[in-house]
Amino acid sequence: MPNALAQEKSPYLLQHADNPVNWLPWGEAAFAKARAEQKPIFLSIGYATCHWCHVMAHESFENEAVAQLLNESFVAIKVDREERPDVDRVYMTYVQAMTGHGGWPLSAWLTPDLKPFFGGTYFPPEDRQGRAGFAAILRAIAHGWSTEREKLVAEGERVIAALREHQQSKTADVSKSTGGESAGAEIGSGIDALIHQLHERGAPAFERGFQYFYEAFDPEHGGFGGAPKFPRASNLSFLFRAAALQGVASEAGAEAIRLASATLQAMARGGIHDHVGGGFHRYSVDERWFVPHFEKMLYDQAQIALNALEAKQATGDERFAWLARDILTYVLRDLAHPDGGFYSAEDADSAAANAEPGHGGKKVEGAFYVWAQSEIEQVLGDEARLVCEHFGVKPDGNVPGQLDPHGEFTGKNVLAQAQPLATTAKAHELTPEMASERLQAALERLRAVRAQRPRPLRDDKIITAWNGLMISALAKAHVVLELAEDAAETLYLGAATRTAEFVERELFDRDRAILFRSWRGGRSAVEGFAEDYAFMIQGLLDLYEAGFDVRWLQWAERLQATMDARFWDAEHGGYFNSASDDPHLVLRLKEDYDGAEPAPSSVAAMNLLRLGVMIERPGAAAAAGGIDYRERGLRTILAFQEQWSQTPQALPQMLCALERALMPPAHVVLAGQPGDEAFRALLRVVQGRLGSQHVLLVADGGEGQRWLSARAPWLTTMTPRNGQATAYVCEDFTCQAPVESPAALRDLLTR
Repeated sequence: MPNALAQEKSPYLLQHADNPVNWLPWGEAAFAKARAEQKPIFLSIGYATCHWCHVMAHESFENEAVAQLLNESFVAIKVDREERPDVDRVYMTYVQAMTGHGGWPLSAWLTPDLKPFFGGTYFPPEDRQGRAGFAAILRAIAHGWSTEREKLVAEGERVIAALREHQQSKTADVSKSTGGESAGAEIGSGIDALIHQLHERGAPAFERGFQYFYEAFDPEHGGFGGAPKFPRASNLSFLFRAAALQGVASEAGAEAIRLASATLQAMARGGIHDHVGGGFHRYSVDERWFVPHFEKMLYDQAQIALNALEAKQATGDERFAWLARDILTYVLRDLAHPDGGFYSAEDADSAAANAEPGHGGKKVEGAFYVWAQSEIEQVLGDEARLVCEHFGVKPDGNVPGQLDPHGEFTGKNVLAQAQPLATTAKAHELTPEMASERLQAALERLRAVRAQRPRPLRDDKIITAWNGLMISALAKAHVVLELAEDAAETLYLGAATRTAEFVERELFDRDRAILFRSWRGGRSAVEGFAEDYAFMIQGLLDLYEAGFDVRWLQWAERLQATMDARFWDAEHGGYFNSASDDPHLVLRLKEDYDGAEPAPSSVAAMNLLRLGVMIERPGAAAAAGGIDYRERGLRTILAFQEQWSQTPQALPQMLCALERALMPPAHVVLAGQPGDEAFRALLRVVQGRLGSQHVLLVADGGEGQRWLSARAPWLTTMTPRNGQATAYVCEDFTCQAPVESPAALRDLLTR
């Protein structure tokens, strides 16, 4: 009989609906049960495409004996970390502090008032290699709860007090140095004071961040550090920002581009890249980007595509344009909802095709993606030798035993480019262009055959934050691949627009001006978190600068007001991950690490600086007794100065905002009609530059210009001159003489 999870929308929770464990979803009903029965809570957090979550579920949660232990002595709660990142971060912070590492599945034991007293990640079902098994831990905790409950409760109190004190200590120095919000009159009277403080610590931090990545770079395999290797996109974003700041032709700029582009090229060659179907897997278990953990996440696709597009701008190398298209083709084909918006992920595991007797429907990691040489030969015939040589395919498989501890890839091959295209072409007496065409045709035939295999689970939640990232990637793709190349179609701009419309229609409450976290056949009851607002606002700003529809700026302005009201830390600056009205969170955190996804405050800081130039008259908010966008952006950066000044590599995305804050506000206004060729010629000059410091506004004489002028009256007078599209370049709200030719505009932007 299904448990209470059968009523949930989350695919991850539904995966556990038939477990013999009496799971309850996170919520008051579960907490009330724990209080009434005075039982400890066992909290299990994971996500639908998590390989080790599947393993622990099969070994323990599907086991009747283990389920009996859980049901008798605990209240078992299951959480999808993608639905409730706020809950995940609280207890992940605890587990990391206690054990020195984290990951999923996350396992934590809590008092009935939700305070943790023990935790870890994956536990084997029985004692193994000196490590206590899950069943033994359950028995020990149940015994301890019945005999020494006071000690466990006291431990929960101590842990939360210590974590809270640690969080407060990280912002104490910032509060003293900025005077906190209570010093608003003093600080507000001169943003110069904030800028001065950022200059003091910011410039050295930016330089140390670059030095860290320079020294950590792997010259043989690309990326930074050793195994496992993650495609941490914010590292590359920082390097491209550094190149734009120094100048792409400068020694430092060229070096930054080399580090970032070499990493992207290594990733594109490796097995972490799905050469058959497009897109990227989550991470590589080795230092060569060869053997991946095979799940695919939407947020990785969005951010790596953005990295590839910046690489194209920085180098002019068409291979990066190809890589961006490869990722976006996969996303639009396999992760797109018909009505707009994108699904979250695809699993690493799937049932093996042609499973051996007795295996039944057992799922195996990577089964959908790996190949036996005989399969390739059967599909491709004479063309197989070309493919096998290029991708390092071997008769007995190409995955070394140390990278396959469970024997899942025996006799199988992970496709990864084993030699340069020129080498393959020469061996087969082809030009590189001919070899590329034949390889692509062969991969397409393999994709058609692979499509007949049992597919991995697709997590079809639509998550607001990740769709915001995808809007940014698609908007950038329009600029770099459609506008810059003067393409007739606007595939990427259309997809970005449909996604924004989907989120606005399905995940936004207009009356309350709030976002919701996710949608799956209907929106969930979980309201959005800081990352949902930050990533969505960023996407809307990028979408405006790609297509110039003012409704996206209007919505961004409204979302920023809601984000400030719900998440802003009025005492210390920066944004909490969660709103203040959740009584069930024992700790309210601010993310201070740009990981697989950037921290909400890192993205928000950049958003605020952009909004301050786009739609705010300087000094207007302060004169009205409020805090303007630019000042709030500066305060956000300063709130994390302990982290970025001491370990700048932890916050590379924040360093990008810091760099922008140290430059005077700058914008370009293009006056004219966006559809005119003269306008588009000016537009290509503005948008063709890597990491432009200028925000872009359009004065088209219509509703958009009227709305913008109500907020920035100086826009009223910016009109086309002599009936010709005209560019106005302004820095620190002082404008140069308007120009009409692309050459003159290019000269102004490169001074």
